[in-house]
Amino acid sequence: MRVLVTGGTGVVGTSAVRALVRHGHSVRILSRHAGREEPDWPAGVEGWAGDVSNEKSIRGSAKGCDVVLHLAGIVEEAPPGRTFQSVNIDGTRYMVLEAQRCGVRKFVYLSSLGAERGQSAYHKSKYVGEDVVRAFTGDWLVLRPGAVYGPGDEHVSVLLQLVRTLPVVPTVGNGEQPFQPIWHEDLAEALALAVERDDLRCATYELAGPEQTSQNDLVERFRAITGRSAVQGTVPEMLASWGVRALQAIGIEPPISDAQVSMLSEGNVIDPGGRNALTDVFAIAPTRLADGLQWLADDQPEQLPNEGVGDLRRKRFWVDMRDTRLNAEQLFEYLREHFAELMPSLVQVKDDHGAMDPLEEGQTVTMEIPVRGQIQVRVAEVMDGRMTMLTVAGHPLAGAVRFLVEDVGGALRFEIQVYERSATTVDGLVMRTIGSRLQQGVWTGMAENVAKAAGGIASPVQSEAATLDDREATVVQDWAAELSGQLSRNAASSGRG
Repeated sequence: MRVLVTGGTGVVGTSAVRALVRHGHSVRILSRHAGREEPDWPAGVEGWAGDVSNEKSIRGSAKGCDVVLHLAGIVEEAPPGRTFQSVNIDGTRYMVLEAQRCGVRKFVYLSSLGAERGQSAYHKSKYVGEDVVRAFTGDWLVLRPGAVYGPGDEHVSVLLQLVRTLPVVPTVGNGEQPFQPIWHEDLAEALALAVERDDLRCATYELAGPEQTSQNDLVERFRAITGRSAVQGTVPEMLASWGVRALQAIGIEPPISDAQVSMLSEGNVIDPGGRNALTDVFAIAPTRLADGLQWLADDQPEQLPNEGVGDLRRKRFWVDMRDTRLNAEQLFEYLREHFAELMPSLVQVKDDHGAMDPLEEGQTVTMEIPVRGQIQVRVAEVMDGRMTMLTVAGHPLAGAVRFLVEDVGGALRFEIQVYERSATTVDGLVMRTIGSRLQQGVWTGMAENVAKAAGGIASPVQSEAATLDDREATVVQDWAAELSGQLSRNAASSGRG
C-alpha cells in the first residue's frame, strides 16, 4: 500500500520509513525540505514539499495514499512560527482534513505516553491532537509511546553527551522521576504494523520499552559504558526551568528544553496493570535497555559544519619528508593501522570493541581529551591516500578532518585538513582560548609522530588557518553532507540503524 508519512526525517520518522520500506510499502514523505533531503531517503521513497502548519502547502499530498502516518510534531516552541497550537494541533487538523479529502482509509497518529494526564503544554497539545484524530471518518489509531531514544534523540542522547563531556552532570530535581523509554527501531516496527493491520482500528494504544529508568539510573549506566566518572549535580525543577530560559535569552542553546523539564516532573510510564501494546498487541520482542544504550553510545549522528555557529574555518597542518622507509601507500596503511599510537600522548584513543586496526568507513573513534572529556569522530571516507572523519554529536566542533598522504615535488607529504565551526556558543568561547592551543598541539604532535614512523628527513610541521567565504563554505558543507548521507545509506542497507 502507499503511505504518506509526516515528520519522516526525525529519529522516529527515519526509522519508520525504513520499516515501511522493509515491509514492502510505497512511501511518500511530507517534509518542508523534501527536495534537499530526498537523496538521503531509501530508494523509491518520494517527497512532497510542505509544512503541516500551512494548510495550502499540504493540499494533494495524500492523493493516492491508503494510509497517513502522522508523526510530525514539536516538543519545544519557537514562536511565532512554530507553536504547539500551529504544529501539534492545527497541523494535525489539516492532515486529517487532507486525508478525508483524498479518501485515505486509515489515519495513524503518534501521540505521547501520559498525554491524557500530563500538565505540560506539549502533552496538552498532543491530547487535543488525539481528539482531532478521533473525528476522522475512516479508521484511526492513536499510539502513545514512551520517551523514544535513538541516535540524535533530544533526551537520552543529550544525557549521554553530558556524561561524556562534563565533569559534573546536571540532573533535574532528585533525578528519580520515572520514565519508560522505547528503542526507536521497536517503535518503527510497531508503526509499520499499525499501518498494515486491518484488525487494528479506532483504538488507542500505549507502547513502551520493557524497563523503567530515571535520570540517575541512566547517568550510572552511561558512566559504565563510557568509563567516565562524572559526578551528578542536582538542579531544582524551578531553577532548571529558569536556567533554560536564561541561557536561551543570551543566545546559548541549553542541553534540555523548558518543555522537557516540565515533562520530566510528570513521569512517563505505563500505569501498573496497564497494557503494553508493544508486546501485547504488536508481539514485538522489546530491546533491552542495556542493549539500546550501548547501541546509542556507538551510533550518535554526525555533527556537520552547517550545524555549528560562527564562521567556517579551514586549518592545515603538514610535514614534508624525504628518503623515507615507507612510500605513500605504505604510510597511509600505517596511519589506518596505528591511528591510536600516532596520536599525542595527551589524547587517549579508546578501543571500544577491540577492532581498532585498521580504520574502516563507518567506524566510530572515541577519544579522551583533557578539559573537554570524551569526543567522537566517525570515519566517513577511506580511499586513494585520504581518510576523512566527521565530528559526532557532543564534539565541541561541527566539521570534518581529512588526513592525506601524497607525493608532492619529490617529497612525501602528510597533511591534516580541519574544517570546523564551533558546535555551540559556549564551545566557541572555549575554542578561542585554551581549545585552539590544545588543537594546535594535538595535530602538530600527530604530524611529528607520522614523520617519525615514516623515517627519513622531515621538515618542521607547518600550519595555516583561514576563514572560508560563503562559496567555499557551501562547497565544504555539501561535501560533508554527502559523506554523511552515504554513511546513513550504508547503515540502512547493512541492517540495524
